[in-house]
Amino acid sequence: MLTPVGWGVAAVSAVLYAAGALLGYPEPVALAVGGLVAVVTAVLWTLPRPSLTVVREVTPNRVARGESASGVLHVTNTGRMRRAGMRAYDACGGGRIEVRVPVLRPGRAETIRYSLPTDRRGEIPVGPLRLVRADPFGLARRVREYGEPRTLLVRPHTVALPLLPSGRNHHLEGPTSDTAPAGTVTFHALREYVVGDDLRHIHWRSSARTGTLMVRQLVDASMPQTTVVVDTDAGAYADADDFELAVDAAASVAAGAAGMNFPVRVLTADGPLVETRGGAHDVEEILDRLAGLSRTDAAHGAVEVARRVRAGGALVLVTGGRGEVSGAGTLRRRFDRVVCVRVRPDAPGPRLPGVGLVEISDLAELRAAWKGATR
Repeated sequence: MLTPVGWGVAAVSAVLYAAGALLGYPEPVALAVGGLVAVVTAVLWTLPRPSLTVVREVTPNRVARGESASGVLHVTNTGRMRRAGMRAYDACGGGRIEVRVPVLRPGRAETIRYSLPTDRRGEIPVGPLRLVRADPFGLARRVREYGEPRTLLVRPHTVALPLLPSGRNHHLEGPTSDTAPAGTVTFHALREYVVGDDLRHIHWRSSARTGTLMVRQLVDASMPQTTVVVDTDAGAYADADDFELAVDAAASVAAGAAGMNFPVRVLTADGPLVETRGGAHDVEEILDRLAGLSRTDAAHGAVEVARRVRAGGALVLVTGGRGEVSGAGTLRRRFDRVVCVRVRPDAPGPRLPGVGLVEISDLAELRAAWKGATR
């Protein structure tokens, strides 16, 4: 209950009283009694438990990085006495936010708003709320906790981007490019027979006409997929701000494709992060999953991760200015479109045949450069 100042006053008062009593000086004794009376009064001031109803809300509970989020404190004095001198401290992340509570008359309710930090992505724990009542001299205080802890989810900041086109041939039922997954429904083309092909797919008329066994190539008539690979290697980025921009860029690409009802998959060196079929609900899932992404000492860069994923559709590699992208040209044979996004590069990246290179320092540059990448 006593603050460090209160303990100090109590200790000095005890020393003065003892010294004055032993030496026979009334002045130190009087000062000591005054100090002890002040300490006891401060304790009695903070001792009564205030009759309060406290409700804390976090609104909204999901925001994009940099957007505003607020804590809303509803305090009602349900007692018969006037309450003053109270402060509230709300834990937020690794720090705390001080909230000044106004004087509360009996039966009066007050609503206090205060800003929550949203400059970094992630799940930010908010609470518990600690209400502190102290005496006017700061000698004693009483702390009580109110409300359940809440979580503020700070998601990547995004800009609207058009879909990155992929596929070499257009088809009413879906993509029929050479890299589309093999299937059993949609006819794509005739090609020469290779060992292992299903004999039921042999096209006998074409085989008789050409003198070579020809088979029907069937593919899955699914929507073109956008694959986004985020480089999480800490060595690829100069600082944490560069990584935040890289996640924002990846979220913008993935959310743009999913918002147009196209399937999206997002991967890191640790494996698949999220895979969706496309739709408004999928956009929310993508942003929620990317909110918790962090840098690691990854053993593989973005290019190496992309080599191990299923081929087909459009591929977008997102890395830092120090990330390695020179091997991205070899991915062109497995994907219909390959684009590398580099964040704040130290030097211009290599020009790779058939690979789009987008170098950005903010999301505004990404939106402007993305128009050229989609052509």
